[in-house]
Amino acid sequence: MFKSMFKGGVNAPHFKRTQDCETVRMKVPEKVVIPMLQHIGAPCEPSVQKGDEVKVGQILGNTEKFVSAPVHSSVSGTVTDVSPRLYAGGVYITSVEIKTDGKQEVDKSIEPPKYSTSEEFIGAIRKSGLVGLGGAGFPAHIKLSPPQGKKIDTLIINAAECEPFITSDYREIIENSWNVLNGINIVMEALKINNVIIGIEDNKPQAIKEMTNVASKSDKVNVVKLKSRYPQGAEKMLIYATTGRKVPSGKLPSDVGVIVMNVNSISFISEYIKTGMPLIKKRVTVDGTAVNNPSNLEVLIGTSLSDVFEFNGGFKVPPVKVLMGGPMMGIAQFSLETSVLKHTNALLAFEEKEAVLPKSSACIRCGRCVKACPMNLLPLYLNTNALKENIEELKKYHVNDCIECGSCSYACPAKIHLVQSIRLGKTQVRQATSKGGK
Repeated sequence: MFKSMFKGGVNAPHFKRTQDCETVRMKVPEKVVIPMLQHIGAPCEPSVQKGDEVKVGQILGNTEKFVSAPVHSSVSGTVTDVSPRLYAGGVYITSVEIKTDGKQEVDKSIEPPKYSTSEEFIGAIRKSGLVGLGGAGFPAHIKLSPPQGKKIDTLIINAAECEPFITSDYREIIENSWNVLNGINIVMEALKINNVIIGIEDNKPQAIKEMTNVASKSDKVNVVKLKSRYPQGAEKMLIYATTGRKVPSGKLPSDVGVIVMNVNSISFISEYIKTGMPLIKKRVTVDGTAVNNPSNLEVLIGTSLSDVFEFNGGFKVPPVKVLMGGPMMGIAQFSLETSVLKHTNALLAFEEKEAVLPKSSACIRCGRCVKACPMNLLPLYLNTNALKENIEELKKYHVNDCIECGSCSYACPAKIHLVQSIRLGKTQVRQATSKGGK
């Protein structure tokens, strides 16, 4: 099996303190707040209003827009509010607040999906509300339906989990490896794919052993041991490491005959096909220096961060920074009253010494950011042109190819906040394009 290393990246420390923590199911909270946008794409329109009674698995919102995914209730109870709420990133998203009744009564519409064609299978996946569970939140039904004329010959299962602290994917393999294989078989059969690769970093020997044993039952599934280097789990890096194929600038995995799915996503498909229960819960790694009890929890979507941390034993010291996701690509949260989302794979709380940003100094043009960039970009130029709002130069240096992995910022000796500037630059290009620019 092909195995190679991508250019760039960094040797980020792992801190996988929760790798041996078996998943604990969190109790039903007193209320949940479920936003209508938990995916890349168009927000859903709420289909319930204040005073409605809802059941587990019931659709709360949907849209006819192609790039989207329906949102379902994770609890049974009464809708107490439907209004815009502020989330990280400074955006307001219409959200449904539900006071739970503790009964967890399942909606009568829930039943295993029936399908006989690939189109019907993809339609069922859309109804499930599945998005990429590795953190990106891209609607799964779109990923599973490549553009016409694109022949897919390989399914890659992403179990690299290269972010420090997070062990959600690792625990899925350890606890539910047969579900992973069954999900793989379902997708292989539905989409007529005959080659499957499971990529796992070599710092997870137990996961490699478990998945290799399970995969030995199929001659079409291979486990590839990958060198531990961040961001090994990024799609383009993973595709190159496991197949030797390079996804060109501006292109998608389907352009090189590949579909990449997170290991939790593929396992969910197995459960969904058996039960018909849509995506209403998520395994979340809870860790960080301010946390009393590092653990892995099964959390109902819409649960507040404060409820998660309280159930987990609270804080040793008041946290100065809370991240949703890992320390390399995670998003800082402004409030503990925001909600766990479909693609939340970790909640990390840090005390002051880990949370304070170092003071940045002038760029010395050492080139370390260039060397660290796995996408062969020039972060120092992107940073400069983003700050100057130079749209044409941002396009020239391919700002949209940045995967925001944070390797450049990590490697920068001047501690310049390169990723933040590049994100700003991408927004500038997007806004200019929407106004009619080329």
